[in-house]
Amino acid sequence: MSATIAIGHQKGGVAKTTTCLSLGGALAEMGHNVLLIDLDPQANLTLSLGLDPGRLWRTVVDVLLGNDSLVGISRESGILGLDIAPANQELALADKVLYTRPDYQYRLREALDHIYPGLYDYILLDCPPALSPLTLNALTAARLTIIPVQCDAYAAQSLQKTVDLIAQLGERCNPALTYRLLVTMYDQRNKISRIILEELQRQYGPHLLRTLIQIDTKLRESPRYGKPITVYAPRSRGAQQYRALAQEVKDLMDGLAGQNEGNNG
Repeated sequence: MSATIAIGHQKGGVAKTTTCLSLGGALAEMGHNVLLIDLDPQANLTLSLGLDPGRLWRTVVDVLLGNDSLVGISRESGILGLDIAPANQELALADKVLYTRPDYQYRLREALDHIYPGLYDYILLDCPPALSPLTLNALTAARLTIIPVQCDAYAAQSLQKTVDLIAQLGERCNPALTYRLLVTMYDQRNKISRIILEELQRQYGPHLLRTLIQIDTKLRESPRYGKPITVYAPRSRGAQQYRALAQEVKDLMDGLAGQNEGNNG
């Protein structure tokens, strides 16, 4: 069974798409088969793998509206083990249409259920930076949500809204959903960054991932070249840290899968 992970935060500019791309690349490098699903109407993840959203005929919109399957619209990225279900601006329209459909929040989960078992080890969902039907579809389908957060006051303030949303959604339609926080763009030279990191550690404790993603210009460059950091700059600090994140996430998902088996047994 695929491990499905949503990556999202209601605040933009926290390295959400960079994390989806880089984590996916690191997991593929480990030998796993990974599907990235772009659920953001800005289609930045699609662009980050060198695809032109304006030239795409079949996208994740077709899946959410029931006109195609995820396997039918997905594309190989050119990187072994890494595929993408792309997006374009039509997602913004689909976001509005979904509201009119019954049980719209289950559309993505149902599409994932129709993927051949064993085809993908990991499925990563890049969420839009807003509470919307697209975000609800992602959180309803996921087992884990990774919330990227910067160590600045504004990001920390908006964080609790995302955490509360996950808790509310879990009560209603996805009780298995859990979350972890990922500190991104961390600058250890900055005093306020260190202070906020300590506050996050105190407040969220075991929900905070051990891996820190520090500022690295290579991480900003890699999407422009259509490659994850592990391919674009494999020896960079960013690549090493996302490899560490991939191992931490793998261990976490293995543990959650074990819990599921125990509960079913």
